[in-house]
Amino acid sequence: MREIVLDTETTGLDPLSGDRIVEIGAVELFNHMPTGETYHQYINPERDMPQEAFNVHGLSIDFLKDKPVFRKIGQAFLDFVGDSKMVIHNASFDMKFLNAELKWMGLPTLPMAQALDTLGIARSRFPGAQNSLDALCRRFGIDNSARTKHGALLDSEILAEVYLELVGGRQPDFTLSVVQDNTNNTVSAKQWTPSARPQPLPARITDAEQQAFDGFVEKLGDKAFWNDFSKG
Repeated sequence: MREIVLDTETTGLDPLSGDRIVEIGAVELFNHMPTGETYHQYINPERDMPQEAFNVHGLSIDFLKDKPVFRKIGQAFLDFVGDSKMVIHNASFDMKFLNAELKWMGLPTLPMAQALDTLGIARSRFPGAQNSLDALCRRFGIDNSARTKHGALLDSEILAEVYLELVGGRQPDFTLSVVQDNTNNTVSAKQWTPSARPQPLPARITDAEQQAFDGFVEKLGDKAFWNDFSKG
């Protein structure tokens, strides 16, 4: 199963007000393990960077002016993502910007169903708690000391670690992918169930031990906890 953990950085909050994407970072996972493949692109927003955006991202229009505009990299970005699930923190925000840029180019937009929102997962698991990326790093003991400024690739790498913790850690499936059944046929682990023993295991308790236990339970009276098991 291929997944793309993704983050964008933008000049502001609303593409319909003229804000644009300035950076995309993405990390590829396969079966919940990083493959080492990444996507990282700075983008010329073709507009000035507001001071508050510079404070958050540490990027400036001088740095970005020789970077490609989105219409030059949009198709390559779509090719990298493909039809893989995109893991995004606060997915509606990033998807809003990505689809606005793709629509302006005349390229296919990305369906919201293709995105998996880790913010929603975190809110479900930890209702009422702080569920920002930094807060989740503190909760899971993930080192984010390098995150002095928001950067799309660094944030996607950190989010990949957070995501794996949210879904159960780096080893989400401790079962073998295939096993052999009793007739030596290969079946998937999800289909396989253990068969009954041909002969039941012999009892390991002696008659004397059983009598001693029965006498002990009898002394406890009718309300003894063990009576519930003896009736069953």
